[in-house]
Amino acid sequence: MNASLVTDPARPTVGVLALQGDVREHVAALQRCGADPVLVRRPAELAAVDALVLPGGESTAISKLLEVFELLEPLRARLRDGMPAYGSCAGMILLASEVLDTRPDARHLSGIDMTVRRNAFGRQVDSFETDLDFAGLDDGPVRAVFIRAPWVERVGDGVQVLATVPSGPSAGRVVAVRQGHVLATSFHPEVTGDLRVHRMFVGMVRAAVAEVG
Repeated sequence: MNASLVTDPARPTVGVLALQGDVREHVAALQRCGADPVLVRRPAELAAVDALVLPGGESTAISKLLEVFELLEPLRARLRDGMPAYGSCAGMILLASEVLDTRPDARHLSGIDMTVRRNAFGRQVDSFETDLDFAGLDDGPVRAVFIRAPWVERVGDGVQVLATVPSGPSAGRVVAVRQGHVLATSFHPEVTGDLRVHRMFVGMVRAAVAEVG
């Protein structure tokens, strides 16, 4: 992360990629967790943030829009330089180093060394909720909402598995991971009112900002 971008570690500036998807919900959660959220649609806006959230939505549409708005390569560069990022659902797909069952022209960011299967749990009608044990979070299980969600089929060295599906036909599938300052979940914590995942991420951002400062 570029030292010139560092803001107040206590209240970091966290961008939300605002090309498509559930942007508003992430903005509200970040505000409640003590960050200053801003919308990111242009390279100059990306350059001004300490971290970035990639929201749920349609991953192939977002990947195309990253190219249209000339954000793809700047975002890859920021991730290589250590910018913290969090991706939920489609955001997890975008952060992967390899994506299965996607379009051949889809782009990804290689923010986490992992292979992700797109729409792994099925169609919209197969959306579901369950309770997850989530490593690093206190106060009981996390209620997770899965909507046309991916899962992680492979993690590389240095990738920490934070949560897996506890039961049912998808038991054991990996649905939350972290590598360094980058976090990803298959599910949508921004829609449940449970702020613990966002608090974890804002804490990661504060730690990264403090390291640079």
